[in-house]
Amino acid sequence: MSSRNLTGLSIALGAVFGLAASHQAFAENAAPKVEVTPAVKHDTLRSLRGTMPRPEDFSKSPRIHPLHPLPPLAPGSQTDGAVQHTVTGAFAPALGAGFEGVGQGFSGPQGTFTVNSAPPDTNGAVGATQYLQIVNTGFAVFDKASKAVIYGPVPSNTLWSGFGGPCEADNDGDAVVVYDKAANRWVVSQFAVSATPYYQCVAVSATSDATGAYYRYAFSYGSVFPDYPKMGVWPDGYYETFNMFTNTFQGAKLCAYDRTAMLSGQAATQQCFQLSTSYGGVLPADLDGATAPPAGAPNYMLNFTSNSLNLWKFHVDWANSANTTLSGPINIPVAAFATACRGGSCIPQYGTRQKLDSLGDRLMFRLAYRNFGDHESLVVNHSVQVGAKHNNPYTGVRWYEIRSPGTTPVVYQQSTFSPDTSYRWMGSVAMDKQGNMALGYSVSSSALHPAIRYTGRLSTDALSTMQAENSIIEGQGSQSGNNLSRWGDYSAMTVDPVDDCTFWYTTEYLKSTGSFNWNTRLASFKFPGCQ
Repeated sequence: MSSRNLTGLSIALGAVFGLAASHQAFAENAAPKVEVTPAVKHDTLRSLRGTMPRPEDFSKSPRIHPLHPLPPLAPGSQTDGAVQHTVTGAFAPALGAGFEGVGQGFSGPQGTFTVNSAPPDTNGAVGATQYLQIVNTGFAVFDKASKAVIYGPVPSNTLWSGFGGPCEADNDGDAVVVYDKAANRWVVSQFAVSATPYYQCVAVSATSDATGAYYRYAFSYGSVFPDYPKMGVWPDGYYETFNMFTNTFQGAKLCAYDRTAMLSGQAATQQCFQLSTSYGGVLPADLDGATAPPAGAPNYMLNFTSNSLNLWKFHVDWANSANTTLSGPINIPVAAFATACRGGSCIPQYGTRQKLDSLGDRLMFRLAYRNFGDHESLVVNHSVQVGAKHNNPYTGVRWYEIRSPGTTPVVYQQSTFSPDTSYRWMGSVAMDKQGNMALGYSVSSSALHPAIRYTGRLSTDALSTMQAENSIIEGQGSQSGNNLSRWGDYSAMTVDPVDDCTFWYTTEYLKSTGSFNWNTRLASFKFPGCQ
């Protein structure tokens, strides 16, 4: 969600995710029509290093996400059908480098960061030699080997300096970065939504250097607010999904940007499908690894509904949009679950009565895709309730591996990771080239400040199990004051494109109790057997 009050429009989102199957069947049969629109503007930034940031953007008055209502999805009394209460065998891989990311007091070559919004919407991606981390209103670039910050922190709209219009003038948040591993490029997007028309601003690096040149684009969504954007890289496009709002929720919008054109800074178009209000919180597949999907494979997109996942297949034809198709959703039954906190705020923290928001009403970024040659896999997670209704329910992280998405998708394995009664939520999951998996998340309880931890599994471990968790950092404070319940909104587990083994994870924590004083952490690790 954006850090701006405009995202009050998102309050209806939770209420639409669990509509009746009859509504879903209607939406499936009424195939949406493709919408084709050109970027309203594009240009080239010659060098990010030579661009003067606007430090005044870090000193605006604080902005808070509004709360959203509880969704009527999966009754709170429902028992989870896939809980892993105990762990056996080895611990998850030992922690490698851990270091501070952008947050309160973070300093780098371009100055010092001051928190002015909450939550941070922490995410990042790892590239050939660098790591780019982006939060609400700011980003920084780190050297992958030394972990030193080499650029930043700067306001996110520094990427659009000189571009003109709202992309340059606004710094509205909800930014996401992904790394195009096949082309060795960075792709950063952020919306501009201070006034209509609303834009998604997209920047594609000209090289693997995140501090160098960028090709920049602005795509318009008119007077319909494109909330909670999420991006995935695919061979034929950069795919981005939104939750669309006017005064009420209008459904998810699924879009593809012309990757080939944008890699060379040429004029580009987007092709989009608008779904009905039966659907929201859709994630696009994001390609990991050196092996491309099968030739002509569509981008796979996923959301969840009651005790099942929905999968769409988005095939784009840039030469003739009449051949562009969106098929689905295919309904994939999963083990029974109830959404964490019924989608709202119930996560306790040590030393305060303030409860944190679970964002349990949607899948968590990323939907990570990998082609192993003999099979295709998608991995994803969301936050669920663990424990009976009258037995002090807490939250855990439900994760899935979906195989054969191109034919008949099936749940190959699934589990809810919940080794004790602490609350686990806000996860991100990915797989390395051997099929080993890593899952990062936040942990909190009435006896624990919010902490950052992770677990993992070898491809040879028993199906549907994770190993014992490890800690990245234990928080020293809780989020309190200003009615501030929102936490994170999403985090990011990514895989190093060089060795295709090392996992990098980033999310938020607090060094001391308070509000608008969050910090973030970055850490890397890998399984010893992955070379």
